[in-house]
Amino acid sequence: MENAIQSIAGQFDFQPVIENESKIKSADSFVVCGMGGSHLAAGLLKMYSPSIDIYIHRDYGLPVLSEKRFAESMYIASSYSGNTEEVLDFAERALEAKYNLVVVSTGGKLIEFAKKNNLPYVLMPSEGIQPRSALGLSILALAKIMGDDEVVAELKKLGSKLDPLAHKKDGEELAEALRDRVPVVYSSRANQSIAYNWKIKFNETAKIPAFSNMFPELNHNEMNGFDVGESTAALSANFHFIFIEDANDQPKIMRRMEVLSKLYEDRGLPVSVVQLSGDSVFEKIFNSLLFADWTALSLSKIYGTEPEQVPMVEEFKKLIA
Repeated sequence: MENAIQSIAGQFDFQPVIENESKIKSADSFVVCGMGGSHLAAGLLKMYSPSIDIYIHRDYGLPVLSEKRFAESMYIASSYSGNTEEVLDFAERALEAKYNLVVVSTGGKLIEFAKKNNLPYVLMPSEGIQPRSALGLSILALAKIMGDDEVVAELKKLGSKLDPLAHKKDGEELAEALRDRVPVVYSSRANQSIAYNWKIKFNETAKIPAFSNMFPELNHNEMNGFDVGESTAALSANFHFIFIEDANDQPKIMRRMEVLSKLYEDRGLPVSVVQLSGDSVFEKIFNSLLFADWTALSLSKIYGTEPEQVPMVEEFKKLIA
């Protein structure tokens, strides 16, 4: 896992090639189907450019959309392994409906499906890492498929900008603060994909429960669950809150974070603040995810869990096969 973290910058050297590119029909809206780590890049692209019309589908079949949206969208089946059954089902149904379908994977049944049906596809390099660790490859592939050369060029800059080791010490220190606690990661709505990625890394790398939510919505419901009273104090005792702060967040959101942090601390609930840092949106995103990686890996070492593989996922797949 440590090698995967340290080699992230090298992923931005990847030059995605679209096979059967002539079969792609340009589109202004996109439906991306992916499960687990295979849809995370789509959320990060949406975060970089909120105006990109991306619908993320995390289920079997096709989403429920308007006829106009169905007709005009590009459908992207994304599975890092190429064997994710929900994504394969999505691809099969999109093909049956004769939609504008593109595939992205490292191989497996999905690439076989694309080749058999003469579909456009991007074959990512298989580097023996988990999907959550391959976000550089995934986001470049999606940007290429969507035809956004400016985004591809911006992503390419990260190869020389990212310094994975720069975040190691901070991650180790935060992991110590999180020892024996359940992380809850909060961010603005604009940065919810970052908060969700933190949660995923805690779940899959550290093998611990973790949760995420966003401002301002959580101020209308979730925070009430932590209004500690004598009869409920034990329920909140093991939570630790991580606030993802961004200097570009709306001032009212920043004020909400400040106030909620004090309310939680007044109730004996620990809060850690993580500031986004970087000269560009993509730098902020990937610097924060590197911080999350080191934190999750350090927690894995604290608890003695296996950080790379996801055996419970594999066991589950066998049981439902």
